[in-house]
Amino acid sequence: MNGGKPVRLLLAVLVGWTILREAEVGPLRSLLHGPAFGKLAYWIVIVGAALLTLWRAHSIRGREGLAWGLIGTGSLLWACGDVYWTLVLAKDAVIPVPSISDAGYLAFYPLVFAGLCLLLRARVEGTPRTLWVDGLTAALAAGAMSAAVVLQAVMHTVGGNALGVATNLAYPVGDLILLAVVVAAFALRGWRADRTWAMLGLGIVLFWVADSYYLITVANETYAYPSVWDGGWTSCLVLFSAASWQPARRSVAVEDGGAMRFTAFPIAFASLGLGILVLAALGSLNPLAVVLAAASLLAVFARLVLSLRENAGMLVTSRFEALTDALTGLGNRRALTRDLDRVADGQREGALLALFDLDGFKHYNDSYGHPAGDALLQRLGAKLDAHVVGAGSAYRMGGDEFCVLLGVGEDPVAQGAACAAALTEHGDGFVITCSFGVITVPGEAQDAGEALRIADQRMYAHKHSGRSSARSQSRDVLLRALAERNPELGEHISGVAELAEAVARRLGLDTEQIDHIRHAAALHDVGKMAIPDAILDKPGALDEAEWEFIRRHTIIGERIVAAAPALRPVAALVRSSHERWDGAGYPDALVGEDIPLGARIVSVCDAFDAMVADRPYRAGMDAADALAELERCSGSQFDPAVVAAFAAAWAGRPVLRVAA
Repeated sequence: MNGGKPVRLLLAVLVGWTILREAEVGPLRSLLHGPAFGKLAYWIVIVGAALLTLWRAHSIRGREGLAWGLIGTGSLLWACGDVYWTLVLAKDAVIPVPSISDAGYLAFYPLVFAGLCLLLRARVEGTPRTLWVDGLTAALAAGAMSAAVVLQAVMHTVGGNALGVATNLAYPVGDLILLAVVVAAFALRGWRADRTWAMLGLGIVLFWVADSYYLITVANETYAYPSVWDGGWTSCLVLFSAASWQPARRSVAVEDGGAMRFTAFPIAFASLGLGILVLAALGSLNPLAVVLAAASLLAVFARLVLSLRENAGMLVTSRFEALTDALTGLGNRRALTRDLDRVADGQREGALLALFDLDGFKHYNDSYGHPAGDALLQRLGAKLDAHVVGAGSAYRMGGDEFCVLLGVGEDPVAQGAACAAALTEHGDGFVITCSFGVITVPGEAQDAGEALRIADQRMYAHKHSGRSSARSQSRDVLLRALAERNPELGEHISGVAELAEAVARRLGLDTEQIDHIRHAAALHDVGKMAIPDAILDKPGALDEAEWEFIRRHTIIGERIVAAAPALRPVAALVRSSHERWDGAGYPDALVGEDIPLGARIVSVCDAFDAMVADRPYRAGMDAADALAELERCSGSQFDPAVVAAFAAAWAGRPVLRVAA
């Protein structure tokens, strides 16, 4: 609660006094008497409660401060009207209507009404239209009930001049409006109430009960003072004061279709309106009660229409979302399957199915991040859609796979190649192309599943042939140059490549990673082409300057390999192929898992092949001894997991070949 200890103490006194005063007119009346519960104490409590609300309003800025200011002012005017009544008018034999007290009492209604509306606007946001209609239904039904019970009794007894009649009728009408507002506020908050609104709602209900009892008993000439029901007025002002000091909490009214309250409350208020109409048919009710009850049922019908429209809209939206890729806005796999089935069943003319898979996207995603990758997919999807607009449909299958359905032309492969051109992009440091496979439906396949399977096979056949022409040709040129300069080195790298591929498979890496690692293993020493022969062929130990030349060969190798766009993912592995697990390697002194996994694999395979291969200046080491040396250096020079995978792969050495 806001306000600190003094405010809590004041509110505790007000609440405690109100409860005890209620006991005074109940069973404990004989035990509670004296000036502490007399008229002066009563006046202090109701005026104090109103002033405490105004104090809270003064401490808050903006719309909420104004709301509490209006509620506090209304409470204060009601309290002043009641003080005047008990101090002056209660002694008169004939009480004028209207009076000064009526002015104070009746000012309560519009001020509190305006304050509640402002507070509701400040505290609630995002209310669905259905809850607005529920609030209207509840307000109308509550108003109809109040009109049927209270206004009905008052209307039969009012008389005199027009101003007097209007004054007497203003009370039940005002109660009716406030009760309707608080019920509507409950609905607009999603049929929930925090402490503030629970206190405000309880206060209004108690005020309505007290006023209704008073008006009905006065009309029937059975009112006796004091009454246990009179405490409703005092309780209302005290509850308003306590509510104003509760923490302010904004809420978003979200209609949860699975919550019972979202159906139970509207049905209950609609039943109330229906019951009042039935009562009106059996007896005689005032026109206002009948009109309000009928309006509440009309609001229920409006709610039904609104719900049906929203459900229909949700159904259309869900169907659209079910067939649409969220990232690109193209049709998804489900939409493609539906359209393919229509083609296969003869509902649509024969079509060309072309399936596309991006080449280089994984490297782009890893280099620039997933947000950039998503943006690239959106751009390429838009380009593909623009290319086929008016001629067919584009789809995204998921990941970096796209698809189109087109009318069959004279050259299906050329059609696929034209679409593939739309799925390309290049920039500084990256090239995105795509592989594709095409098939005619129903000519080459009888259903969607078979068509996708064949197109997928053709796409991957095209992908592998494309890789051969790009990566393999670039690699072969470099290896040929390296072998021409140093035939012995060419044999070494061939052995390392086979070993590295076997270890990568043992570690469960995917096809693209294995392909990168094999190329890196084959090219890891390509930078030695820039090292002088005198250093490479030196029979003795190298000095520090010569070692500097050697340590530069991985950087040189990275630059050479990266010059071929298709080999750029391999270049990073070449650079790190001589790093050590303990950070003592070169050129970047990377440690542990900071070293790319492919480079760690190449390092182990390179060391093993170097140990077992014969050289002019020494005989090769026995394989068992070489494995033991790898184990000895595991955890320092080499990644222990890679060493273990190498040992397991070597156990299947019939499939491996090491340079002799």
